[in-house]
Amino acid sequence: MRRAIVHLGAKQLTYEIRQIVSVADEISSLGKDIIWENIGDPVEKGAEIEPWMKEIIMRLTAENGSYRYTASQGDLETRKFLSRRLEGREGSDASPDDIIFFNGLGDAVAKIFGFLKREARIIGPSPAYSTHSSAEAAHSGYEHLTYKLDPENAWLPDIEDLRNKVKYNDSIAGILLINPDNPTGVVYSRELLQQIVDIASEHDLFIIADETYCNLVFPDVEYTYINEIIGDVPAISMKSISKEYPWPGARCGWLEVYNRHTDEEFDNYILSLINAKRLEVCSTTLPQLSIPLIMGDPRYPDHLLRQSRTLSARADEAFDALKDIKGIKVIKPQAALYFTVLFEEGILNDRQSLKIDEPEIRAYIERVTAGMPLDKRFVYYLLGAEGICVVPLTGFCSELKGFRFTLLETDDEKREKIYRAIRSRVEEFIS
Repeated sequence: MRRAIVHLGAKQLTYEIRQIVSVADEISSLGKDIIWENIGDPVEKGAEIEPWMKEIIMRLTAENGSYRYTASQGDLETRKFLSRRLEGREGSDASPDDIIFFNGLGDAVAKIFGFLKREARIIGPSPAYSTHSSAEAAHSGYEHLTYKLDPENAWLPDIEDLRNKVKYNDSIAGILLINPDNPTGVVYSRELLQQIVDIASEHDLFIIADETYCNLVFPDVEYTYINEIIGDVPAISMKSISKEYPWPGARCGWLEVYNRHTDEEFDNYILSLINAKRLEVCSTTLPQLSIPLIMGDPRYPDHLLRQSRTLSARADEAFDALKDIKGIKVIKPQAALYFTVLFEEGILNDRQSLKIDEPEIRAYIERVTAGMPLDKRFVYYLLGAEGICVVPLTGFCSELKGFRFTLLETDDEKREKIYRAIRSRVEEFIS
């Protein structure tokens, strides 16, 4: 074309969680059944939506108001409901005007980074959830800026690494934290969160807190919401119904903005997000209307508790299946839907492989793994040998090598078989 039309950051838009699907589809076409452990969709893995939730949603579908546009920032009564829930918790509140709905948090992430000045950088954790890291890198045109999550300290952030990078890089305008974390499942303590807030306060930054899994914290794990300790630091909290109900296909997420008016620059930035949503008219109406009815139902807390107990038990199963394998490190998650396995430094090389019985699949895997990161090599061989589709840790903007799978399989026998197969293949690969 006579003009270059590709955005400078386009090459940064990578999402390994979905990109591996094309390889899995090719293997499937060669006759292998695929077990999808790459993406956190509870419904796809057999989760049943509570009948009482379905009844509420079905009643809403019979109401004409469910088919209209809603307010650009989101249904007002729903925003009032969410605001009242914040008022019942210590810390900063968000008024209904400080809550903004999006078509899923993917939409919100695109707006958050897309409407930042290009030179304003957001530093986030590594390993990093790909949606955040890719969007930040694409907005800037450079690789995502990261601070370390330390596997030797239960995957908690390396505060000194964060502090030094903020201190010596004045392009950093904000700090991203994911709590509970994806992919590691770690939950940040109140003290650690306070340290992050203090760094933001000292350097006049804002905070983005992805709290998607805040209601899927395992029993007996203490959780601190960012608004409880934010003080007067400007901040955004990200929340969603995708994993809680669960209803990922609803594409319904929202931002809660704290201390918006304490900083004029931050206030104008939030206004730009609201104006961008106005240009789209609004986000989908029906899922928003369900929130006060479902989250306000007295059965909802018990629903969340059952989910967290189930996920915790499955995390125990995965930990017990893998904990004593020499050459890997596993840390039991404290929340969310995932389990991360870390290969020890130096344990992998480009000569390792797995036995694959089918000649066509073996030839395909040998061809596509040439020159790729070593943990991705294992992931593709696992896919070819067992049909189990997991995600390499290097796909999460990390130099560490490992992989992530989900805790979502509802069939107990099948789940046990998956964990046994992963164990067997890890041992074979690194032996």
